[in-house]
Amino acid sequence: MSIVEHWINGEIASGTSARTGPVYNPAVGEVAREVRLASTADVDTAVQAAKAAFADWSAASWSKRQQVMFAFREILNSRKAEVAALLTNEHGKVTSDALGEVARGLEVVEFATAIPHLAKGEYSENVSTGVDVYSIKQAIGVVGIISPFNFPAMVPLWFFPIAIAAGNTVVLKPSEKDPSASLWMAAALKEAGLPDGVFNVVNGDKESVDALLEHPDVASISFVGSTPIAKYIYETASRNGKRVQALGGAKNHMLVLPDADLDLVADSAINAGFGSAGERCMAISVVIAVEPVADELISKIQDRMSGLTVGDGLRNCDMGPLITKEHRDKVASYIDVATADGATVVVDGRGIQVDGEAGGFWLGPTLIDRVPLDSRVYTEEIFGPVLSIVRVATYEEGLAIINASRYGNGTAIFTNDGGAARRFQREVQVGMVGINVPIPVPVGYFSFGGWKDSLFGDAKAYGQAAVNFFTREKGITSRWLDPSHGGINLGFPQN
Repeated sequence: MSIVEHWINGEIASGTSARTGPVYNPAVGEVAREVRLASTADVDTAVQAAKAAFADWSAASWSKRQQVMFAFREILNSRKAEVAALLTNEHGKVTSDALGEVARGLEVVEFATAIPHLAKGEYSENVSTGVDVYSIKQAIGVVGIISPFNFPAMVPLWFFPIAIAAGNTVVLKPSEKDPSASLWMAAALKEAGLPDGVFNVVNGDKESVDALLEHPDVASISFVGSTPIAKYIYETASRNGKRVQALGGAKNHMLVLPDADLDLVADSAINAGFGSAGERCMAISVVIAVEPVADELISKIQDRMSGLTVGDGLRNCDMGPLITKEHRDKVASYIDVATADGATVVVDGRGIQVDGEAGGFWLGPTLIDRVPLDSRVYTEEIFGPVLSIVRVATYEEGLAIINASRYGNGTAIFTNDGGAARRFQREVQVGMVGINVPIPVPVGYFSFGGWKDSLFGDAKAYGQAAVNFFTREKGITSRWLDPSHGGINLGFPQN
């Protein structure tokens, strides 16, 4: 069986570890290949390669780095179907969703091509007589990136294009569940002209994660994943003196007011709740319906669910499998929890007919009504195709539920009342807000990140926030003396 290896110093590398892990095709339920699990020594080899490459790459001209990003963008765009096929094979998402993932990653690559402008400093002339002050932005060094299984291409693309364009070197640790897209991008970067050692990939598990968090030559850590792991990464990396941006989990709510277009709401709930099999940190998992619209809305959602096809992502299906059998079983267990807690299971996704192999990790879209707020179905991030309905009497009651959540990643309001929408965007305590938009992921030139337990550290992903995160500002005060200066003056300059 083939083994997905590491990418270190511009080439495939096996490293010193003999440990491997399984990489499944979740639509079949069988191991498709193995992945090499790095040792601490392997991580150090990758970091040392990145450290050695940093001096020359950080000294390269802005235009040189920009040209590499332009070339990489063209390669990725022209061959995105290759990346999408890897995503479908290892993650299970349908082809259209996989292509959309690549497209959203491309936005950040395109943003990074503007790095000469984005990383400009400031200049003030004559702040005191003959004295000028200006600032420059410089790369911070070797940066570590730890990415999750649900977006094997997009999440790395949120970070490394800006980091590399700014002059840093990178060690990426992708999810061991679907690692191949990262190796594809490493080869594409080399084809685009990126020097060896600037971008490295080490596959692995907790051993390689901890090695990055604790390595003295790693300057920063970027992470996306569940809240407990994000908190651990933030605390461990910070304790080891690193800059950290750690994006955690979510429980995203959609607030539906009585004046909303319920057909639009139903379509949006389906798209945001079940796309990518619900394995999105920005998925809508709770619809808060302000009465009296709940019954009508549930009927519309249920009608649309009946037309969804679940199956192999390579076929003409709407939704694929979950990533592993263990994860599928965990998500499915919440349906029993809902019943035990007194909720109403309107649509049960277990045991559905699928367009795929019987051994695939299948769970169909699931709809649960009247979910109690103290139920684990409501309080926990399920990360699967389970959509909950909570009924409230007023806007204020719905807003209070959202603001009481420990998470603050994304939210949405559906209404035709501009005043209500404006009030919601001000009052809701969530980092990303949609108004009649169910998944408010900002475009590449804004920044992505939530509030509360959905983000640890102050730095959001991509956009100008990422330029600032991956650079250090240096302030310079300069005076070039005129040959006819007035001689020695020990006093502090006054004018």
